[in-house]
Amino acid sequence: MEPEAVAALIRAGLPGAEVSVTGDGAHFEAVVVSNAFDGLTPIKKQRMVMDTVKPQIASGELHALSIKALTPSQASG
Repeated sequence: MEPEAVAALIRAGLPGAEVSVTGDGAHFEAVVVSNAFDGLTPIKKQRMVMDTVKPQIASGELHALSIKALTPSQASG
C-alpha cells in the first residue's frame, strides 16, 4: 500500500480528520488530528483509527501501523 491510500482510508472512516501518513509500503506511521477524539482515552483513539483500516490489516495488505491520535488542542499545544 501507498501512504496516501492508508491516509484516504483513515479520512473516509474519520470524516474531517487531518491525516498524515508516512511509510515504506509495509510499515506506516499515521498522525491523525480530529475533534472526534475529545474526551477519549489514548486506547480508544487508537481503536478508532485502527477500525478504519481493519479489513486491510486482516487481509495482510497493511502490515503495521503506528498511530499518533490527537485532538486539535493537543496538536497545537
